Amino acid sequence: MGSLSIWHWLIVLVIVVLVFGTKKLKNIGSDLGGAVKGFKDGMRDGSAAEPAAPVQQVANKASDANTVDVEAKTKS
Repeated sequence: MGSLSIWHWLIVLVIVVLVFGTKKLKNIGSDLGGAVKGFKDGMRDGSAAEPAAPVQQVANKASDANTVDVEAKTKS
């Protein structure tokens, strides 16, 4: 009772084909395959790229009144 035999899986497969139809299942399969291929290509391209240079962080000193954050100011 705990394990499913090949006959159980065949019955499930027949029910799935009857519910969704072969054309819809083919479209789902090709979409899933394309997504997996795109993911693999993205992972391969991502590992070949060089890592970005680390950003140097500067401690914020509240006592220095002459310090200006250039990124925060924009021309209007």
